[in-house]
Amino acid sequence: MNKWFGIAMAAVLGITLVGCQGAAEAGKEAGEGANAAMDKAGDAVEAGAEKAGEAAEKAGDAAAAAGDAAKTAMGGSDIVDTAVANGSFGTLAALLTEAGLVETLKGDGPFTVFAPTDAAFLKVDAKALEDLKADKTKLGDVLKAHVVAGKVMAADVVKLTEVETLQGSKFPVKVDGDKVMIGDATVSQADVAAKNGVIHVIDTVLMPAK
Repeated sequence: MNKWFGIAMAAVLGITLVGCQGAAEAGKEAGEGANAAMDKAGDAVEAGAEKAGEAAEKAGDAAAAAGDAAKTAMGGSDIVDTAVANGSFGTLAALLTEAGLVETLKGDGPFTVFAPTDAAFLKVDAKALEDLKADKTKLGDVLKAHVVAGKVMAADVVKLTEVETLQGSKFPVKVDGDKVMIGDATVSQADVAAKNGVIHVIDTVLMPAK
Protein backbone atom coordinates (compact mmCIF):
# COMPACT_ATOMS: atom_id res chain seq x y z
CA MET A 1 0.00 0.00 0.00
CA ASN A 2 2.85 2.36 0.84
CA LYS A 3 4.32 1.58 -2.55
CA TRP A 4 1.13 2.55 -4.36
CA PHE A 5 0.74 5.63 -2.19
CA GLY A 6 4.26 6.76 -3.11
CA ILE A 7 3.59 6.25 -6.81
CA ALA A 8 0.39 8.25 -6.55
CA MET A 9 2.14 11.12 -4.74
CA ALA A 10 4.88 11.20 -7.35
CA ALA A 11 2.30 11.42 -10.08
CA VAL A 12 0.52 14.24 -8.31
CA LEU A 13 3.80 16.10 -7.81
CA GLY A 14 4.69 15.59 -11.46
CA ILE A 15 1.37 16.98 -12.60
CA THR A 16 1.77 19.92 -10.22
CA LEU A 17 5.26 20.71 -11.52
CA VAL A 18 4.07 20.54 -15.12
CA GLY A 19 1.18 22.84 -14.28
CA CYS A 20 3.48 25.30 -12.57
CA GLN A 21 5.86 25.32 -15.54
CA GLY A 22 2.95 25.90 -17.90
CA ALA A 23 1.64 28.70 -15.74
CA ALA A 24 5.11 30.25 -15.60
CA GLU A 25 5.44 30.11 -19.37
CA ALA A 26 1.97 31.53 -19.79
CA GLY A 27 2.82 34.28 -17.33
CA LYS A 28 6.04 35.01 -19.21
CA GLU A 29 4.16 35.24 -22.51
CA ALA A 30 1.54 37.45 -20.92
CA GLY A 31 4.27 39.72 -19.54
CA GLU A 32 5.96 39.94 -22.92
CA GLY A 33 2.63 40.71 -24.52
CA ALA A 34 1.98 43.44 -21.97
CA ASN A 35 5.43 44.95 -22.57
CA ALA A 36 4.87 44.93 -26.31
CA ALA A 37 1.50 46.58 -25.85
CA MET A 38 3.05 49.22 -23.60
CA ASP A 39 5.80 49.87 -26.17
CA LYS A 40 3.20 50.31 -28.90
CA ALA A 41 1.16 52.58 -26.67
CA GLY A 42 4.28 54.63 -25.95
CA ASP A 43 5.07 54.90 -29.66
CA ALA A 44 1.50 55.99 -30.33
CA VAL A 45 1.67 58.63 -27.61
CA GLU A 46 5.00 59.89 -28.94
CA ALA A 47 3.67 60.05 -32.50
CA GLY A 48 0.55 61.83 -31.27
CA ALA A 49 2.64 64.34 -29.32
CA GLU A 50 4.79 64.99 -32.41
CA LYS A 51 1.72 65.59 -34.56
CA ALA A 52 0.24 67.81 -31.87
CA GLY A 53 3.50 69.79 -31.82
CA GLU A 54 3.43 70.18 -35.59
CA ALA A 55 -0.20 71.28 -35.45
CA ALA A 56 0.62 73.81 -32.72
CA GLU A 57 3.52 75.16 -34.79
CA LYS A 58 1.30 75.54 -37.85
CA ALA A 59 -1.35 77.24 -35.71
CA GLY A 60 1.31 79.63 -34.42
CA ASP A 61 2.44 80.46 -37.95
CA ALA A 62 -1.16 81.05 -39.00
CA ALA A 63 -1.72 83.31 -36.00
CA ALA A 64 1.44 85.29 -36.84
CA ALA A 65 0.31 85.66 -40.46
CA ALA A 66 -3.12 86.78 -39.30
CA GLY A 67 -1.48 89.27 -36.98
CA ASP A 68 0.61 90.69 -39.83
CA ALA A 69 -2.46 90.92 -42.04
CA ALA A 70 -4.39 92.69 -39.29
CA LYS A 71 -1.48 95.06 -38.75
CA THR A 72 -1.39 95.90 -42.44
CA ALA A 73 -5.17 96.32 -42.59
CA MET A 74 -5.08 98.67 -39.64
CA GLY A 75 -2.25 100.72 -41.11
CA GLY A 76 0.59 99.39 -38.97
CA SER A 77 3.37 101.03 -41.05
CA ASP A 78 4.06 104.70 -41.65
CA ILE A 79 3.35 106.39 -44.97
CA VAL A 80 6.83 105.88 -46.40
CA ASP A 81 7.07 102.20 -45.49
CA THR A 82 3.53 101.60 -46.74
CA ALA A 83 4.38 103.21 -50.08
CA VAL A 84 7.60 101.20 -50.44
CA ALA A 85 5.81 97.95 -49.56
CA ASN A 86 3.19 98.65 -52.22
CA GLY A 87 5.82 98.33 -54.95
CA SER A 88 4.32 101.00 -57.23
CA PHE A 89 6.08 104.02 -55.77
CA GLY A 90 9.80 103.40 -56.35
CA THR A 91 10.36 106.76 -58.03
CA LEU A 92 8.43 108.64 -55.36
CA ALA A 93 10.36 106.94 -52.57
CA ALA A 94 13.69 107.72 -54.24
CA LEU A 95 12.77 111.38 -54.73
CA LEU A 96 11.59 111.71 -51.13
CA THR A 97 14.99 110.43 -50.05
CA GLU A 98 16.83 112.89 -52.33
CA ALA A 99 14.71 115.78 -51.05
CA GLY A 100 15.25 114.80 -47.40
CA LEU A 101 11.52 114.37 -46.74
CA VAL A 102 11.53 110.74 -45.62
CA GLU A 103 11.86 111.52 -41.92
CA THR A 104 9.10 114.14 -42.19
CA LEU A 105 6.65 111.62 -43.61
CA LYS A 106 7.72 109.07 -41.01
CA GLY A 107 6.74 111.54 -38.30
CA ASP A 108 3.56 111.56 -36.25
CA GLY A 109 1.57 113.56 -38.79
CA PRO A 110 -1.10 112.79 -39.61
CA PHE A 111 -0.59 113.38 -43.33
CA THR A 112 -2.58 112.78 -46.47
CA VAL A 113 -0.41 111.95 -49.46
CA PHE A 114 -1.63 112.01 -53.04
CA ALA A 115 0.99 109.58 -54.29
CA PRO A 116 1.95 109.41 -57.99
CA THR A 117 2.81 105.93 -59.21
CA ASP A 118 5.96 105.06 -61.15
CA ALA A 119 3.82 105.18 -64.29
CA ALA A 120 2.76 108.72 -63.40
CA PHE A 121 6.39 109.85 -63.25
CA LEU A 122 6.97 108.38 -66.71
CA LYS A 123 4.59 111.02 -68.03
CA VAL A 124 6.98 113.74 -66.87
CA ASP A 125 9.53 114.89 -69.44
CA ALA A 126 12.81 113.10 -68.69
CA LYS A 127 14.91 116.28 -68.85
CA ALA A 128 12.45 118.16 -66.67
CA LEU A 129 12.66 115.38 -64.09
CA GLU A 130 16.46 115.43 -64.15
CA ASP A 131 16.45 119.22 -63.72
CA LEU A 132 14.07 118.79 -60.81
CA LYS A 133 16.39 116.28 -59.15
CA ALA A 134 19.27 118.72 -59.54
CA ASP A 135 17.38 121.45 -57.67
CA LYS A 136 16.56 120.13 -54.20
CA THR A 137 14.43 123.17 -53.32
CA LYS A 138 12.17 122.78 -56.35
CA LEU A 139 12.09 119.01 -55.86
CA GLY A 140 10.98 119.50 -52.27
CA ASP A 141 8.29 121.93 -53.39
CA VAL A 142 6.90 119.48 -55.96
CA LEU A 143 6.82 116.64 -53.47
CA LYS A 144 5.23 118.75 -50.72
CA ALA A 145 2.59 119.74 -53.27
CA HIS A 146 1.37 116.15 -52.91
CA VAL A 147 0.99 116.29 -49.13
CA VAL A 148 -1.92 117.67 -47.13
CA ALA A 149 -1.86 118.19 -43.39
CA GLY A 150 -4.26 115.94 -41.48
CA LYS A 151 -5.86 112.63 -42.36
CA VAL A 152 -8.35 113.29 -45.15
CA MET A 153 -10.20 110.14 -46.15
CA ALA A 154 -11.90 109.72 -49.52
CA ALA A 155 -15.31 110.38 -48.00
CA ASP A 156 -14.00 113.76 -46.87
CA VAL A 157 -12.11 114.56 -50.08
CA VAL A 158 -15.26 114.35 -52.22
CA LYS A 159 -16.91 116.99 -50.02
CA LEU A 160 -14.15 119.51 -50.75
CA THR A 161 -13.84 121.97 -53.62
CA GLU A 162 -10.06 122.18 -53.27
CA VAL A 163 -7.15 120.87 -51.21
CA GLU A 164 -4.33 123.00 -49.84
CA THR A 165 -0.95 121.30 -49.70
CA LEU A 166 2.07 121.70 -47.42
CA GLN A 167 3.82 123.50 -50.26
CA GLY A 168 1.06 126.12 -50.27
CA SER A 169 -0.49 125.28 -53.63
CA LYS A 170 -4.21 124.65 -53.90
CA PHE A 171 -5.63 122.05 -56.29
CA PRO A 172 -9.30 121.84 -57.25
CA VAL A 173 -11.27 118.71 -56.40
CA LYS A 174 -13.61 117.46 -59.11
CA VAL A 175 -16.03 114.58 -58.64
CA ASP A 176 -17.80 112.94 -61.58
CA GLY A 177 -19.65 109.83 -60.47
CA ASP A 178 -16.99 107.42 -59.20
CA LYS A 179 -14.19 109.48 -60.73
CA VAL A 180 -12.34 111.86 -58.40
CA MET A 181 -9.70 114.28 -59.67
CA ILE A 182 -7.18 116.36 -57.77
CA GLY A 183 -5.98 119.00 -60.21
CA ASP A 184 -5.14 117.07 -63.39
CA ALA A 185 -4.64 113.78 -61.54
CA THR A 186 -7.22 111.04 -61.22
CA VAL A 187 -7.41 109.09 -57.97
CA SER A 188 -6.96 105.44 -58.94
CA GLN A 189 -7.01 104.02 -55.41
CA ALA A 190 -8.17 105.71 -52.24
CA ASP A 191 -7.76 105.21 -48.51
CA VAL A 192 -4.53 103.21 -48.34
CA ALA A 193 -4.14 103.23 -44.57
CA ALA A 194 -0.93 104.07 -42.72
CA LYS A 195 -0.38 104.59 -39.01
CA ASN A 196 0.39 108.27 -39.49
CA GLY A 197 -2.12 109.11 -42.20
CA VAL A 198 -3.53 107.92 -45.48
CA ILE A 199 -2.40 107.56 -49.10
CA HIS A 200 -4.54 108.23 -52.18
CA VAL A 201 -2.94 106.87 -55.35
CA ILE A 202 -2.96 109.21 -58.35
CA ASP A 203 -2.02 108.73 -62.01
CA THR A 204 -0.36 112.10 -62.68
CA VAL A 205 2.32 114.15 -60.94
CA LEU A 206 0.96 117.39 -59.50
CA MET A 207 2.98 120.47 -60.42
CA PRO A 208 2.65 123.51 -58.14
CA ALA A 209 1.94 126.89 -59.65
CA LYS A 210 5.08 128.89 -60.34
